[in-house]
This record gives sequence, structure tokens and C-alpha cells, in this order.
Amino acid sequence: KMVDPTLAEMGKNLNEAMKMLEDNQRKVEEENEKKYVRKDIPGPLQGSGQDMVSILQLVQNLMHGEEEEETSQAYRLQNVGEQGHMALLGHSLAAYISVLDRDRLRKLTTRILSDTTLWLCRLFRYENGSAYYHEDDREGLLKICRLVIHTRYEDYTVEGFNVLYTKQPVIYISSAARTGLGQALCNQLGLPLSCMCRVPCNTMFGSQHQMDVALLDRLIKDDVESGKLPLLLVANAGTPGAGHTDKLGRLKELCEQYNMWLHVEGVNLATLALGYVSSSVLAATKCDSMTLTLGSWLGLPAVPAVTLYRHEDPSLSLAAGLTSSQPVEKLRALPLWLSLQYLGHDGIVERIKHASQLSQRLLENLKNLDFIKTSVEDELSSPVVVFKFLREYSNRDQTSHAAQASTIQHPIMSNERHIYDTFNQWLGEQLAQLVPASGADVVELEDEGTCVRFSPLMTSAVLGTEIQDVDQLVDCLKMKIPVLTSTLQLREEFEQEVRRTVGLLYIEDLSWPGLGVVRYNYRSDGKNDEKQEKELEKINTELLKKLNELESDLTFSLGPEFGGQKNCVYIGMVTEDLDVSELVETIAATGREIEENSRLLENMTEVVRKGIQEAQLQLQKANEERLLEEGLLRQIPVVGSVLNWFSPFQASPKGRTFNLTAGSLESTESTYVSKAQGTGTTPPPTPTSSLAKQRLPGQKIFKRSLRSSDAFSETSSVSHCEDLEKMDQRPPTLSPGQEQGPLETENTEVQKEMAETDTEDIQTEESPNDCTKAEEQESQR
Repeated sequence: KMVDPTLAEMGKNLNEAMKMLEDNQRKVEEENEKKYVRKDIPGPLQGSGQDMVSILQLVQNLMHGEEEEETSQAYRLQNVGEQGHMALLGHSLAAYISVLDRDRLRKLTTRILSDTTLWLCRLFRYENGSAYYHEDDREGLLKICRLVIHTRYEDYTVEGFNVLYTKQPVIYISSAARTGLGQALCNQLGLPLSCMCRVPCNTMFGSQHQMDVALLDRLIKDDVESGKLPLLLVANAGTPGAGHTDKLGRLKELCEQYNMWLHVEGVNLATLALGYVSSSVLAATKCDSMTLTLGSWLGLPAVPAVTLYRHEDPSLSLAAGLTSSQPVEKLRALPLWLSLQYLGHDGIVERIKHASQLSQRLLENLKNLDFIKTSVEDELSSPVVVFKFLREYSNRDQTSHAAQASTIQHPIMSNERHIYDTFNQWLGEQLAQLVPASGADVVELEDEGTCVRFSPLMTSAVLGTEIQDVDQLVDCLKMKIPVLTSTLQLREEFEQEVRRTVGLLYIEDLSWPGLGVVRYNYRSDGKNDEKQEKELEKINTELLKKLNELESDLTFSLGPEFGGQKNCVYIGMVTEDLDVSELVETIAATGREIEENSRLLENMTEVVRKGIQEAQLQLQKANEERLLEEGLLRQIPVVGSVLNWFSPFQASPKGRTFNLTAGSLESTESTYVSKAQGTGTTPPPTPTSSLAKQRLPGQKIFKRSLRSSDAFSETSSVSHCEDLEKMDQRPPTLSPGQEQGPLETENTEVQKEMAETDTEDIQTEESPNDCTKAEEQESQR
């Protein structure tokens, strides 16, 4: 079995690097590869060791497992291109370089660190900056907080937490920031949660995801008056959810006023590398520090995140951990150093530009779709597109944007909003499944609920998203909108029909993306709760099986695996041509049929049991009567045989038959007399659905006819008249050897007489030929 191409290529590059650095003529022997099967309990290390191919095969087995790999995972692995191999090779080279002598290692790491920092500062327009490379994207902000604490508290190095106790520091973050960011900072810094202040976003003016600057100003003033020290502000250039950018210019002015540090993070910082940058994002170049996640933007695996900052005192940077005297730690920049050189300036800009074009392409198409509401801060340059399905929203309404926002933000009640969240959750999952290369996912926003997010800067480089993938995403969205609209519209009608139908119970489940949930309730006969629950489960399970056997386009299921109601039938998405009344009536009729069959079987079981007991008693009684009739002598073995030979005993057979319909034992005397099995009482018919709807050819169940009712009735009447004419013109046919009986002749004569006598009384529209024939018949008569 061949090794995974990515692993084989990485091993090849590593082997070639060893050749160039060590100038060694080492060769790898090619052998027949054997699949390495890893047991649950690891065995001992092999004494002779294993070659590279076997070890890579082991790694591949651990990555993929014995099961077939998923499509999305395979797609991610296949799109790790040569630039990804350079990043992976950087980790191997960093381990190898660390064994060099100290002077050569220091020179090499200084060169790598200075080159990478210079390239990033020029690329993202951050002049005179320093860089800190870290694996966790939150670690850079943590080190910046330590730097600010060392800067604002002069005695912190000596006094420690005592200095913080006298004047409590305050860190301000947006309510739209990453979940758990403030708590993580407090835990790592050893600060109480009261040192973290969450700033609400705008609620009246501006974007709903931008930090409220006026409210922030009041919060800072209150903290200063209470003896606290405003320390740092974390702003967003692209919120994690909707990709909105805070008013960085005004926030920078506010930070300068209160001597605060401004730190910026977000996906929109990637657009600083483009030729045109919006003014809102361009203001981030004036901040004190920013965090860049180049790995996801450029599709580089295992490269560190970078925090660029400006600070004049290197000793404080060293104390905060932003710089290190250990040369090995400086080798973190090596994978990024290799990857940036491989891509070049044009390659980096092209990848970021391609992601922005993808988002603009999707945004332009969404503008032409009704029932789709977008949440975009700046339509010209936003690399993140967030949208949701909303039936009351139309992009073609001639109203202002503010008016639309006011009508969309507040008309939805809590239950209705929950339903919309469920439907948008289903929509996002469907789009991600149908177009996996798009990278679309579902995001929860505080003010707008569940939305679908398209962020190509975070996914396109890894997934290889192209323009045709965006077009396919739009096509899939166009197909899903009518289904969502019709299901939401018919959901209320379905609830009403179920509530007015006897035997059905409507279950309100706001988290189910579909038409609704129904349960069949059978008539209780005073059974205990446990037995009723079992009967209910049995009936509804059989009901679900019967509904799935019908030829319809609907999906019936038991609901979600977790959190769903028990003993219910969940109905999925529907189209606008669904006949809700027929669906509900069919469910009720099928449930009654299953219940009647269940009761009939239960009653039959009881009747059979009682019949067997009665038959046993009658057989015992018949044996006693037979003994009395035959006498005691005939029961003696030898004497009875001789007596029966001389004087045979003639006894009439007295058989019994059990009638399942009547539930009683009956005599078989009539059977022996007539020599035929009696039919007995006719069993009751099996209850079936009362629906016998006439359907057009190809029309499935639960579908309304596409033709109008008038046209259908006219067509059916015409075809019915044609059939009658053909039957009138067709002579009566008799089977060979069959003659017309007297009754048939008499009926034919009576019909002729009635036709002749009633001709004058019948008023119909006839053709001229028919009228002429009628007049001739009258004159002859």
C-alpha cells in the first residue's frame, strides 16, 4: 500500500534537506511496503528499528484510522501544497539547526527573526514594529498585557501583586470579542474577573457589532473616579462572528486621552496587504499592537501567529516575555520565514485578494435574492459575508436601510425567532454539506440569532475555494429558499389541522427544522402508565414505518438523536404543493388502522386462550360420556377387543371446530352431513384509510394537482362523455355458446320503449343530424 502523498512528500523534502546540510550520501533502500497494523495495546520497541517508510505508514494509519476518511478531511489534506511543505519542513529544520554551535546559531536566528519581522511590517503597513511569534493566538495579547503592566506599574517587578492591589487595573474588551477571551486573560495574569470590563456594542446607531465609543468613555471615567487604572483596550478589525470593524480612529484618540494601550485583532487585518484598504481598517496601523494569524489566511499549516507591537524599552519586553535570550525560541519564525520567501510578495497579496473577491461575488448575488438578509458593515471591502433567511425581508423593497433594520430587528417574537434560528441552522448545514469547498458555517450572533457565515480568508486557502464554488453555493441557496418559505408557511396550517383531528396530538418543538411533530394517541382502556407508554411507542413506531413506505417526497423520522421527543413522528421540509389536510388525515387513518389491528390481535389472543380452555373442558366431558356409553367391559384391553369384534359399537362422531370470528366452539355435525366446510360469519373488513383520491399520472401522494379545479373537472367530464358514447356504440358481447336470456330480452325491450316514450321530454343540445332523425321517428310513429 502506497503512503499518503503528503506524508511521502514531507519525508522526501526532509531527506533532501539532510543531504544538503550534512553533505552525506545517505540512500534510502526501497523495499516492499507492508501495512503496519497497530494494536490497541502497543508492543515493545523492535530491537533493529524500522525504516522511514514503515514509520510514515504507521503515522498514516494513526491519522486516518481503519475507517474510510471523510471527504472534507481528505480535501484539506490534498490542498496542502508546496508552500505547506515548506512550513512543515521549517519545523524539521528548526530541530536540526538547534544542534549548531552557539555563535553560529545566534547569527542564524537573528537573521531569520529580523528578516521575517521586516517583511511582515512592510507587508501590513506597520512601521518600526517588533514581532513576537507564538503558537496560541491568545498568547500574544497575554504578553502585551504583561508588558503594559510592567510599563504602568514601575514597582511591579519588586512589589508584585501588592502594587495591583492598591490600584486595580482594568482591561476593556468588546462584547463581540471571542468567547472566553477575558476569562483566559484574567486566569493567566492572576487577576480577578472584576479587572475585566466588557463594553457593549451599539444598539441605536451604527453597526450592531461595533463597540459603543460613548459608553466606553463613560465607563473609563467611572473607573478613574473610583481609583482604578485603565490599562488596555482590545478592539476588533473584523469581529469573530460578523466580521465588523470597530471605530479604530476614535478608539485610538480615546486611548491616548487616558494613556491606555490599544490592541487590535481580527480577520480584516489581512486586507492591509492589498492596494486599496478601507479607512476603518487602515486606522489599525496606528495602534500599539496587533495580532496576525497568517496560517489560516495563506493556508500555511503549523506556522505561528505573529503579534506586532511598538515599544521603546527592550528590558521591559524581555521581562514581559516578548523577547527571549534563548536562540532556540527565536527559531519559531523559521517555518514562516521559509513560507514567505516561497510565496513572495505577489503570492501573498494574490491569495488575500482572491479571498476578498470571493466574498464580493457572493455579496453581489445575495443582493438579488429575496428572503435573505445580509449583515455587512462595509459592502466594498468586507471579506466576511453573514446572511440569514427571513421571510419578511425583501431586497427589492423601496425602503431605506434604516427602516429595514428597524422592521427586522424587533418584529419577531421569541418563539418565532427560535424557529428562524432552527431554519437557518438547517440552511447552514445543508449548504456546508452540498458545497463543502465553500467553507460556509453557522454562527450565533447575539442580536440577530443564528446566521450563515462565509469567511474565505479563513478557509479558502486550505479548501481551495474558487469562483465556481461561490456560484454553486448561490444555486443551492436558490433551491433551498422556496422550501424554507413553504415549510414556514404551511407549519401553522399543519398545527391547526392536527389540533382539530381526533386521535392526533401536536407536539411543539421549536428546534425541529421541518413541518412539525405529531403523535398518535390511542384510546386508553384504564391500563397503567407503563403499559400505555409501551403501546404508544409500538403504535407510533409502526406508524412511522407505514408512512415511510408511502410513495411521497416527505421525510418522516424519529427526530434528532439528542433532545427530541419520544414516540413522535417528525416531518421534515416540504414544498408549496403539499396537501396538508390529506397528510394529516392519512396519518390519523393509518394510526387508527394500526390501533384497530393491534386491538383485534389482542382480542383474538384472549378469545383463543378462552376457547382452548373451553375445548379442553368439552373434550374431558366427551370422554366421560363415551365411557358411560361404551360401558366398563369395553375398557378392559383383551375383553374390550373381543366384545367389539362380536358386537361393534356404533358411535356418531362429535367433533368441534373453533370459530375465530365468533370466538366460540361449534359442532362439526353440519360439516359431516353436507360434506363441506362451513363458512360461518363473514369477518369484519380491515379498517383502512378513507382517502381514495384520484391522482394524475406521475402525481405522488400528498401533492395538490398542478391544474386548476375547473380545468380538471372539464377534462374529466369530456373524457367521461367520450367513454359513455363508446359504450353506447359498442354492441353487447356474449361469450361463445352463450345466449341472451329472457330477462335480458325483456330488459332490452323495456329500455327501447322508455327511450321512445321519453324522447319528447328530454331537452338536450343535439346536432342538426340528431334533430332530423328524431323528427323522422315521430312522423313514422
